[in-house]
Amino acid sequence: MSIDMDFITKDRERIKKEYLREEGARPASTARGIHHTALLSSDVRRSIDFYQGLLEFPLTEIFENRDYAGSDHFFFDVGAGNLLAFFTLPGLDLGPYAEVLGGLHHIAISVTREKWDYLRAKLDDAGIDYMVESKSSIYFKGPDGERLELLADPLGEMYGTKVL
Repeated sequence: MSIDMDFITKDRERIKKEYLREEGARPASTARGIHHTALLSSDVRRSIDFYQGLLEFPLTEIFENRDYAGSDHFFFDVGAGNLLAFFTLPGLDLGPYAEVLGGLHHIAISVTREKWDYLRAKLDDAGIDYMVESKSSIYFKGPDGERLELLADPLGEMYGTKVL
C-alpha cells in the first residue's frame, strides 16, 4: 500500500483551516479536564509497585468496581488534578495489550526536566527498556504492556509548539 504524503499534508492543512481556531477565537471547552484515564491491570500489587513505587505517582484510592463484583478500581495522582485509574477484571481472559483503531496508543505524562532525568535513572536501575525521542520524551511500557511517555515539556506544550 502506497501512502500519498502530498495528499496527507494538503488534507491536514485543509482540516486546520476548517476547524482550528486561534486561541482568542476558540470557544471555551465544556469540560473541566480529564477526571481519570482508566486502564486494565492484571495484578493490583504489580501496578502499585510500578506506578507508585517506580514512577512515584501516589496511590489515592482503591475500592470495588461497581460494575463487576470482585473487581478493583484504583487511582494514582499524576499531577494537576489528574488521575490514572485501573480496573482489575478477575475471571475474564482479556489477553495482552493490543493497539487497535479507537484504542489507546499511549499516555503522555508531563514532568519537569529534573524529574525526567530522575525517573530515567530509576527506569535504568529497574532494567526497564525505553526509547528517548526529541531529547524530552521517554517511551516505555507499563506492567501490562500499556505504552507510556514521560514528557519533559510543560503542560500545553510539545516539542516547542504550543498545543493549548
